[in-house]
Amino acid sequence: MQLGSFLETLVFISAILSVLLILLQQRGASLGSGSGSSSELYTTRRGLEKSMFITTIFFVGMFVLSILGLLVLPV
Repeated sequence: MQLGSFLETLVFISAILSVLLILLQQRGASLGSGSGSSSELYTTRRGLEKSMFITTIFFVGMFVLSILGLLVLPV
């Protein structure tokens, strides 16, 4: 498998997983949160929520790095 096709596949998979993980994270999903006036206090992430947050950061980083790799790679 060539490096270019591997990076294209990596871009596709990391983009889909990033979008899914971002959509799964609902923070302050009350009616007032749409206008920016959430009545919840600041809470720390724990357990599954923290794992999803870290995994999202990982896949977004992988997406950005693979895009940069495709830009640097000669055509």
